[in-house]
Amino acid sequence: MEWKALTQPSQLEEIIQESLSQPVMIFKHSTRCSISTMAMGRLERGTLSDNLSVYYLDLLTYRPISSEIAERFSVHHESPQVLLIRNGECVYVESHNGIDVDEINAQAEA
Repeated sequence: MEWKALTQPSQLEEIIQESLSQPVMIFKHSTRCSISTMAMGRLERGTLSDNLSVYYLDLLTYRPISSEIAERFSVHHESPQVLLIRNGECVYVESHNGIDVDEINAQAEA
């Protein structure tokens, strides 16, 4: 899996534009949280859909971007958290132990 680092608020507009042609997943990760590390490991060991673009947000370094994501996509902030963006809108959100590669793939293909 090739993670794209989400480090600039302006990238959210790029993600929205990209989501018009393919689904985009944002993984919000806290590097100090063992549950977040476990969720990231499951994502990396799994096989995500080839047509899914994958972004990684380090919450400790870029917390303001996480707040903007919550506001822009009308989701409650959690960590770890996966958001699936399609056609400019968040169509799926899951957190903690609910993060599942098979479910993400099913949502990406829906």
